[in-house]
Amino acid sequence: MENRRLTLAIIISAIIGAVIISCKTQFATTKDTYTATASDARFERGKVLTYSICGGCHYDKLTKKFIGAPIHDIPGIAGKVVSANLTHSKTGVIDHYNDAEIRYLLKTGIARDGRFLNYMLRPNMADEDINAIIVYLRSNDAAVQADGTTVGVTHLTFIGKAYMNLKAKPVPYKADVKLPSDGNHVAMGYYLVDNLGCFHCHSKKLTSLNYQYPNQTKGYLAGGIKFKGENGTIVKAANITPDKNTGIGDYTQEQFLRAMKEGVTPDGEKLKPPMPKFKILKNEEINDIYAYLQTVPAKAHTIK
Repeated sequence: MENRRLTLAIIISAIIGAVIISCKTQFATTKDTYTATASDARFERGKVLTYSICGGCHYDKLTKKFIGAPIHDIPGIAGKVVSANLTHSKTGVIDHYNDAEIRYLLKTGIARDGRFLNYMLRPNMADEDINAIIVYLRSNDAAVQADGTTVGVTHLTFIGKAYMNLKAKPVPYKADVKLPSDGNHVAMGYYLVDNLGCFHCHSKKLTSLNYQYPNQTKGYLAGGIKFKGENGTIVKAANITPDKNTGIGDYTQEQFLRAMKEGVTPDGEKLKPPMPKFKILKNEEINDIYAYLQTVPAKAHTIK
C-alpha cells in the first residue's frame, strides 16, 4: 500500500510540475499592428544583417538557403534544439508570422504562440535594422525562396523545460531604438558586438548572458566558452579584450579585419568553426568593432 501511495504521489507531482512548467513558459504576445517598409537599401541592409546575425544558426552551406540546422551546443539532457526554416515553404516559419510578431520575437524572445525562445534575443537592435531584416526575409532572394527540407524538430526534455521555466525569461520590449549617430565609431562597434552576438560566444557562459546590458555579462569578451567544432572537436572561444598577452591587444586594425573577414590570425592560424567569416560586413563596420574593442578593459585570461 505504501509503495502504491508513493508511486501515486510521484505521478501527481510530475503532472503538477508539468502543468506549472507548461503554464509559466507561455507568455503574452504582441497586439501591435506594424508593417515593415521596403526599399532597395533596406533589402541590402537586411541581407547583410540576416547573413551575419541569423546565418550562424539558420543558414545551410550545402543548399545555400536558410533552412535551419541542429544546434549542437545544447546539453543532451536538456533535449534537442533545431533552428527554424526561414524560407517561404510550408515548413518555414516566416510566412506564419506577421511583421509585428517577428519584431516582437527578436526584441523579447517570445514567439507568436507564446513560447519563449531564449536564443533569439536582440532587445537592443534598432527598429530600422529589424525593419531591414524583415524586408529581406519577405523578399524573393534565392536564399529564402521556398525549400521544404526538414532538418529536425525541437524537443526539450522535462529538464530542459524546467530550466527554461526557472532560469530563462523574456526581456522587456524596448520600443523606438535608434542606431548610433553617424561618426560615433565606438558606439557603433558596441552596437555590432551586441547584435552580431560577439559577446554571446566570447564571454564566460552561454547561460549567464545579459542581453539587456551586454557589457555587464560575466567574463564579458574574455572568452573560454566551449563549443562543438567540426568532427566533434572542442573549440574554445578566444579572449577578444585588448590584453596584449592573452587577448587581441597586439592586433592592428588591418589584422583584425583579416581575422573577421578571412578567418586568419596575425600568426597565420585559421580560426575554427563555429567562428564564421564575416565577408559580407563592410570594412567600416569591422573597423567600428575594432575601435570599440580597444576601449574594453583588458582581461588576462589564457584560453587553453
